[in-house]
Amino acid sequence: MPPVVAPTLPRLPPLERARVVGAYANTAIETAREKGADLARLGQACGLPTLTPAPDLTVRQYMRLLDAAATQLGDPTFGLQVGQRMRLATFAGYGLVLCTCADFRAAAAQTCRFEGLAHDLGRSEIAEGNGVAHYFWHSPWLDQPGARQLSESVVAGIRAFAHWLAGGALPASEVRFTHARPAEVPIQVYEQALGVPVSFGAPVTELRFPSAVLDAQIPHADTSLFPELERLAGERLQARDRESQEPPLLRQVREQVQARLMHDRATLGEVAAALALSGRSLQRRLTEAGMPFTALVDETRRELAPRYLRDASLSLTEVAFLLGYSQQSSFNHAFRAWFNCTPAAWRAQALQAAQASMA
Repeated sequence: MPPVVAPTLPRLPPLERARVVGAYANTAIETAREKGADLARLGQACGLPTLTPAPDLTVRQYMRLLDAAATQLGDPTFGLQVGQRMRLATFAGYGLVLCTCADFRAAAAQTCRFEGLAHDLGRSEIAEGNGVAHYFWHSPWLDQPGARQLSESVVAGIRAFAHWLAGGALPASEVRFTHARPAEVPIQVYEQALGVPVSFGAPVTELRFPSAVLDAQIPHADTSLFPELERLAGERLQARDRESQEPPLLRQVREQVQARLMHDRATLGEVAAALALSGRSLQRRLTEAGMPFTALVDETRRELAPRYLRDASLSLTEVAFLLGYSQQSSFNHAFRAWFNCTPAAWRAQALQAAQASMA
């Protein structure tokens, strides 16, 4: 059998915008605390005044945290121990989606899709061939301090959470890391921690296991909840992807527009003044970024409209008001252009779908 070629690295934000949410970082912080680390010193290493409660971190800060904790504790296996402690709460934003998947194939697909809700540390891919499944984990940050701890925590975390979902151990055949094995850690330590043969110096971080594992059912999964949880996660991912990729100015203007729509003050002049810019300067910079002000207002309204319509306590007139429309007819006209139906019809369909998912 020829070697399986790892897929192309999925798109990630630039390093200066790459983030790790607090819930994911908390597993590393709690592991360090339980092992006796000085959290104040770890916070200083990350450039933060405190690590409790767990804050959202940049990727650089998170990797410094792993590196500093391993150094402070004198424990080269710190990353492995972080991964072994990962459970549902670690995977903020999409862990519950995985709990509603019928089988591990679906759970793996949703992990590949939604892991950006928890972190920008890397991206996962699944490939299959001759009865073997290959879980590839790609990260462009492996030249940063803490890279070894990061890779080991991710692989150990995949194993730990998969076992938690299954309610027991799942078969696997091999783990491969890109880094060299640290001389002070015997290979037996890795193989005992991960339960499989482990090798180093691979071209990509990889976990191999029988393809049959992907078709194993997830015990006690409530699949009726999947459509609604998947939809909510999709909306959050869309917003997070946009925030991580777009220029900071667009995010700032979008936030100003959203806050001012209901007060009928989402105008170019009002927003420009709030950002200490002239109207002409703001319009020029937005146009250079490919998003003129009127288009950004329209896009913001389009994204907010479904969110408001799902709130049954709001009348259609109130929704129109919250979106900055002075007349219901103007809202209806815009909504039909966006979704090819009226707000009332969209709400009725959404309500029916929500009821079906809970049945």
